[in-house]
Amino acid sequence: MYTDSNSDHVASNDLPLRRPSKRKAVLYARVSSKEQELGYSIAAQEELLRRYGAERNLSVEEFSDVETAKTVGRPGFAAMVLYFGKQPDCSILLAEKTDRLYRNLRDFVTIDELGVEIHLVKETRILTRESRSSDKFMHGINVLMAKNYIDNLSEEVKKGVRTKAGQGLWPSYAPLGYVNVVRSDGKKIITPDAVLGPVVTKLFEWFASGEYSIETLAKKAYEEGFQFRKSRGKIPKNTLHKVLRKRIYTGEFDYGGSRYQGSHEPLVTRHVWDRVQEILDGRQARKHRKTTHDFAFSGVIRCGHCGCSLVAEVKKGRYVYYHCTGYRGTRPKPYTCGEVLKQQFAMRLQGLVVPAAVLAWLESELIESDRTEQAARTQECRRLGTES
Repeated sequence: MYTDSNSDHVASNDLPLRRPSKRKAVLYARVSSKEQELGYSIAAQEELLRRYGAERNLSVEEFSDVETAKTVGRPGFAAMVLYFGKQPDCSILLAEKTDRLYRNLRDFVTIDELGVEIHLVKETRILTRESRSSDKFMHGINVLMAKNYIDNLSEEVKKGVRTKAGQGLWPSYAPLGYVNVVRSDGKKIITPDAVLGPVVTKLFEWFASGEYSIETLAKKAYEEGFQFRKSRGKIPKNTLHKVLRKRIYTGEFDYGGSRYQGSHEPLVTRHVWDRVQEILDGRQARKHRKTTHDFAFSGVIRCGHCGCSLVAEVKKGRYVYYHCTGYRGTRPKPYTCGEVLKQQFAMRLQGLVVPAAVLAWLESELIESDRTEQAARTQECRRLGTES
């Protein structure tokens, strides 16, 4: 400090220093649900990166992901990439270490294209466009090692899932009608839901009767309390259709391309489940494209030369002829008269002999089927009469 002789004002060279403005940065933390069970923590990563940013006078924006088997993609990672695109003055990325930032090689390419300065705090490494080739090489090796770690972890999880399924234990979140519980030995199993379980049983029985469409069944199910557990919302028709297709309600279940005998309590008998599948398959078959003419042998016979289907045409308004579609590129064969095919089929059928016991069984089945259809129609007429 000094005093100017020509002024009573005090001048000073000790003006307060202006702190440099903070640079913008992003921190990213990631952990999987499986790693959480092993003691990894998002909070610990964030605390480390916040402290690192504060020591370097960085203004930090935070993004994170907790991945589970049910989630698809990483919303935090995607939001971070979008943020960098909208904030050109932000060019610093903080992560705990390589395997927290990258999950696969695609992530590596995505971050590399951003051109940001990467701080891997636990590895004490900073990577920029100007980094030495040896540093970039080592970083690439670490990325491959991180991918290998993720792949190994995924394999271990799948192995555990297959082992659990092999023991008859459903290895995922309980479907509608069941709840997840922990058994006395610590293993997670599914047991019938006290409320939804009995309703699921009724759903299959109602639909097996042939009296309900999916739409009317969905309405009746909602009235009976068949709702989503948390939201209590109405279960849509497509979800109800999937429920009717699930084998798990019979005590068996399909998982990972294999079928297992479950140890859980079934909600539906195999007979009822099979009947429901027959009805669903039958209704699906009726959705096939309608044709102008109903040709007797369409979709039944194939070309003896190339294996393609034979299609029919009406000639002169009255004569039916069949010919190969030539779909596989072979030269189409000459037309065959429909009457000739009828004669050939008749000759083949004359040699068939149906045993008397089989005929008697077919007769009883047809009579029973007719009674069932009649009862279903009567019931539907009564229902429509009460609704009108």
